[in-house]
Amino acid sequence: MSKIQGWASHGPKQKLEPISLDPGPLGPEEVEIAVEHCGLCHSDLSIINNDWNLSRYPVVPGHEAVGRIVAVGDLVEGLQVGQRVGVGWNAGSCMHCQECVGGKHNFCSTVQPTIIGHLGGFAQRLRAHWVWTIPLPDSLDISSAGPLLCGGITVFSPLLTFDIKPIDRVGIVGIGGLGHMGLKFAKAWGCEVTAFTSHESKAEEARSFGAHHVVSSRDSSAMLKAANSLDLLIVTVNVPLDWSTLLKTLKPNGRLHVVGAVLEPMPISALDLIFGQKSVSGSPTGSPVALATMLDFAARHHIAPQVEHFPMSRVNDALEHLRSGKARYRIVLDADFV
Repeated sequence: MSKIQGWASHGPKQKLEPISLDPGPLGPEEVEIAVEHCGLCHSDLSIINNDWNLSRYPVVPGHEAVGRIVAVGDLVEGLQVGQRVGVGWNAGSCMHCQECVGGKHNFCSTVQPTIIGHLGGFAQRLRAHWVWTIPLPDSLDISSAGPLLCGGITVFSPLLTFDIKPIDRVGIVGIGGLGHMGLKFAKAWGCEVTAFTSHESKAEEARSFGAHHVVSSRDSSAMLKAANSLDLLIVTVNVPLDWSTLLKTLKPNGRLHVVGAVLEPMPISALDLIFGQKSVSGSPTGSPVALATMLDFAARHHIAPQVEHFPMSRVNDALEHLRSGKARYRIVLDADFV
């Protein structure tokens, strides 16, 4: 088996450098994909920096990869060489625990993240278990589809999990890489959508993504005007917020749901939950079935992330663009290995 060329960080906050790795023999249930495009997610930056104390170096990032299958193991089912597929945050799970058998593979206690102790998608080729290798609908724009596999499913999953209805009102906090897709999905779901943003300059763009209303998340009085109006509020940012005021925007039985990796503790009063019977929750990305459902929904409703492209050879420039907050709104790396 030939070596795989990729881009790797050898320590926290270090720039990515070219690397050549021997992947070993292809496992009987593995699929090997020739990477064509790979999204750059803020989680890649977090793993490069070891912000979550989970990183294992060298880190080859990239968990929003799309490409064509070039090899399949002997026990792979339903996939074939030449098929266009995608791999998201996870590349494998045990397949025999209660969670996996129940279709909730992403909660497997031994789930294998694509970029933690595993060769990620900033590389010529990527391997994953066949269940986690998701066929892409033909009508999707492949060049922009990668971010759906992590960012997209992250904001889509709460709509599925909590049985959100078209008559419900949904709020999205943060109009960035996750939030702009959240607006698109919630609008296509049929909901009345409110965007909360700290940047007034994003108001018109938020409306173009699907928001019916735009509220400043820096203005408590403006947020209080939306009190008792939302069934679900999805928080996509990773910074501390005015949690007490945000909870007041929820209806009785409303839910504040966190998908942004806020590292600081969230000070929330029990009384804010008790009065109104409100809930606070969070979720990871999604199961293979949820991923396939999301991709089908995105294809049917012509939902695509807004992306900027960089050649993969300029990955460090792309990381700096993301780090500086200039990305609008997702970055996709186009494989250009010689």
